[in-house]
Amino acid sequence: MQNSIILQNLTQEQLEQIIDSKLSEQFARLIKDLKGENDSQKLMTREQTCEFLSINSSTLWHWTNKGKIKAYAFGARRYYKKSELIQALSPCE
Repeated sequence: MQNSIILQNLTQEQLEQIIDSKLSEQFARLIKDLKGENDSQKLMTREQTCEFLSINSSTLWHWTNKGKIKAYAFGARRYYKKSELIQALSPCE
């Protein structure tokens, strides 16, 4: 048996309201994702990364060159994934 939807006793206006409501929910989720509110995979600039880790740019450069954190390049620009920065943090003993 296939899944089916039977539209009975619905006016055109009611159907439009249902569709509009569902589309609004989907657009809200999309906008939230695009704005980075779900930002575990967000790419951060060097400046944002320094601010996030509370370090200066020379420390960031040093950690990147030693392989402690991974950078992604686009031309001369460098970016860092927030999720990878969090994973790179190790607990103090």
